[in-house]
Amino acid sequence: MIRLTVGNQRGGVGKTTTALTLARLFAERGLRTLLVDADPQGSIGSILRVKPELYLNDFLWNKRRLSDCVVQPLENLDVLCSNRDTLEAEQRAIGTIGRERIFENIFQPVEDHYDAVIVDIGPSLSLMQICALVYTTDYVVPISMDALSVTGATAFFNTAYQLEVQLKKNCRCVGLLPTIVDHRYQNTEMVMKMIELISQNYKVAVLPSIRTDSTVAKAIRLRQFIANVDPKAKCLEDYKAVADQLLALYGVRQETGNGSEEQASQVA
Repeated sequence: MIRLTVGNQRGGVGKTTTALTLARLFAERGLRTLLVDADPQGSIGSILRVKPELYLNDFLWNKRRLSDCVVQPLENLDVLCSNRDTLEAEQRAIGTIGRERIFENIFQPVEDHYDAVIVDIGPSLSLMQICALVYTTDYVVPISMDALSVTGATAFFNTAYQLEVQLKKNCRCVGLLPTIVDHRYQNTEMVMKMIELISQNYKVAVLPSIRTDSTVAKAIRLRQFIANVDPKAKCLEDYKAVADQLLALYGVRQETGNGSEEQASQVA
């Protein structure tokens, strides 16, 4: 079972694009995937141009069935959207005993329907962010090419560490993901060196870089997946490499070119 939180305590680093693209790539590889938007801004629903009747808050607190709350933009992919009611859900949860385990308690019973769950969270430290980390335990940290995104990544690591200490949860970073990478600019080299330092200090892998690509902005403007706008986009090539590495990490069986399956090798 793959459970991943995509997070950084800094906005504009490509979290939602990463969550959306990885979810689609997992689904295309045959994994039954659930994408959860835990950000009250509801960016995923906006980008996909969907208006579900029910949202995350309805699943968490109104006890509605997950199947009634999700939308399915393509085969093997269910999306649980968020809206401003997520703020209400968070406020309601603050006074609840064991509030950090709300996601864990409500998503685990439906896990049998999925092979992968990806949670996209907001950039600010919040209860939803903590609930996502406690539930998935594994996380990916996108880092764009500015120093503030590195600061946000470090803050996210500190949050995960505090959860390990206080709740005895073994939170694992499965990779740092450099995003919006353009080596023509000096700050790119500086930030890449900072990412390498974080990698060494926290002993985590650096995933393949995502090159800057105008297709991302175009996809957001057109409210489409990147693959729908340009299936040959260079950033999509990069995300495919990231997906391959993550699936190898989890030992997921993938189809080869002749239709047979091979076991993905484990990576350090």
